[in-house]
Amino acid sequence: MTLLNEILEYNKTFVENREYENYDRNKMPKKRMVILTCMDTRLLELLPKAINVSNGDVKTVKNAGAIVSHPFGSIMRSILLAVYELQADEVFVIGHHDCGVSGLRAETVIESMKKRGISEDTLNTLTNSGIKFKKWLHGFDNVTESVAHSVGVIKNHPLMPADVPVHGLVIDPSTGKLDLVVEGYKN
Repeated sequence: MTLLNEILEYNKTFVENREYENYDRNKMPKKRMVILTCMDTRLLELLPKAINVSNGDVKTVKNAGAIVSHPFGSIMRSILLAVYELQADEVFVIGHHDCGVSGLRAETVIESMKKRGISEDTLNTLTNSGIKFKKWLHGFDNVTESVAHSVGVIKNHPLMPADVPVHGLVIDPSTGKLDLVVEGYKN
């Protein structure tokens, strides 16, 4: 059985048993916050438990490394929409220790791409078209600095209201312990 078939089979039972009723919530976040965090598998259940949120409490945006890499990219767009249209009053950037993006080098990713069939011509076309390809694929060296940088991009964005606190934290994916990097109430 393929992974897709496994998911569809499970979903059929889930719907037939009306298990979705346990998750029926309003689309507006009860705790009026939006979280930008990493897509790391260890955070899927740990992070909500560690910060006492459940289904319906928050808006969550995830990407590799909890990074705002472009002030007008989809991550920032999602955060702004959460604030302006979905009643989020605070923003939390939550990175984590032992992140796979920490220390990530573009060259390593490019080699993996080549092994999976991406041609040198395609890579050269991207590089020669003005895309800062290697910078785009590069990770970060220090999670605390990365979180502080993303907080700064969000807080200083020309479309972010000045009265919205933007906090930065780092979670330990083994214990759930949070370390405060930036307290948004002081900015």
